[in-house]
Amino acid sequence: MRSIQALTDRTSIGLSLVCAVHCLFVPILLVAVPSLASLPLESETFHAWMIAAVLPISIFALTLGCKKHKRYKILILGLLGLTSLISALLLESLVGETGEKLFTLLGAGLIAWGHFTNFKLCQQHDNPSCG
Repeated sequence: MRSIQALTDRTSIGLSLVCAVHCLFVPILLVAVPSLASLPLESETFHAWMIAAVLPISIFALTLGCKKHKRYKILILGLLGLTSLISALLLESLVGETGEKLFTLLGAGLIAWGHFTNFKLCQQHDNPSCG
């Protein structure tokens, strides 16, 4: 049976990828298929909902993982990613659309990297012969 920590790591990685794909490809889709402009794809609400989903799942998974493998740098990496995502949402008026996208992509990348590393370290901790 898979652990809740592994499931939440995978969920956070998936949500980070959805966030990055949304950030990169929605502008291209809007140019390619103008009728999509009527959908709320560029809405700040999407970012807020993504953060609301990623924040508790990420903190939960990274905290559980750090209790197992004791590598707290992974938790800090994830928290930096979450901070970057929140900054993208809150500071968009200061950094502009390009800055928002950069903060979002940086945050999503840091979160995915942190969760991938957390997942691998937890697997090694659960099964020392894997390491």
